[in-house]
Amino acid sequence: MRGRLGHRSGVRGLILLISTALLLGLAALAAAQSSTRSEPEAPPHPDWAYGLAHDLMSPFCPGRTLAECPSPQADELRLWILTQAAAGASQEEVEEALYARFGDAVRSTPRAEGWGLTAYAVPIGGFLLGGGIVVFVLRRMVAGGQGAPAATPSTGTPPASDPELERLLDEELGD
Repeated sequence: MRGRLGHRSGVRGLILLISTALLLGLAALAAAQSSTRSEPEAPPHPDWAYGLAHDLMSPFCPGRTLAECPSPQADELRLWILTQAAAGASQEEVEEALYARFGDAVRSTPRAEGWGLTAYAVPIGGFLLGGGIVVFVLRRMVAGGQGAPAATPSTGTPPASDPELERLLDEELGD
């Protein structure tokens, strides 16, 4: 009887070993499938929706863009922009809504009209005026140095002599 019980426990052990291996295999397969399965995708946002936060100044953090502002209101505004983009609004529509709500404070560059035009005109005018002054000065410098050069000793011809200078030189040297 003892041999028969040993045989049964061996079969049970083999069945237990096979079922454990199958369960481990199924668990590994399930883990592999869940790792390849991606998270549920968020609604697609156009690329401009993310870039707009980098282009606009934050109305909540002076001197920072909306993307750099750590305030909760800035988070809400960034989420609002993404929601509008997911709903199908165009970038121009979203920008106009933001300008209407916050004014020109969210613009990173001034409008090219009225006083905002001076932000563009002053540097350009300064560059042109400075360039004109540089050209004028360089022409004067080049034109001023274009006289007839005196002959140098390396050319072998002596410079033109002045009789009065010759006489003073002779008196000084004692000749």
